[in-house]
Amino acid sequence: MDMDNKKLSVLIVDDDKFLVDMYALKFTERGFTAESAGSGPVALAKLDAGLSPDIFLVDIVMPEMDGFELVQLLKQRQQDKKSAIIILSNLGQKEDVEKGIALGADGYIIKASATPSEVVDKVLEIINK
Repeated sequence: MDMDNKKLSVLIVDDDKFLVDMYALKFTERGFTAESAGSGPVALAKLDAGLSPDIFLVDIVMPEMDGFELVQLLKQRQQDKKSAIIILSNLGQKEDVEKGIALGADGYIIKASATPSEVVDKVLEIINK
């Protein structure tokens, strides 16, 4: 999992604090550095403050800015950096998945179909392709 002996970092963007804490714990247990943001604007503010995660894990349904909009903005900002952007959402309709990938997400995980440990495994699969 280490890229050049560097701990991989993940920014979990979700407005559900309980889920964020659970995912952060699972990623931390697997050797990641985990940060969180409760909304798109908070995530963007953290980037503006110098945070540069290797992986963005983005929920779709959030107040202020939905995850699709955040993915678009992250893709614009990340043109020179190769951070993985992965959507983690309960929106599992084919159209939602296709829209997320079309906007530039590297992967799409449906929360309801994966335990937190499986989410970490799926993220590793996506980034190691």
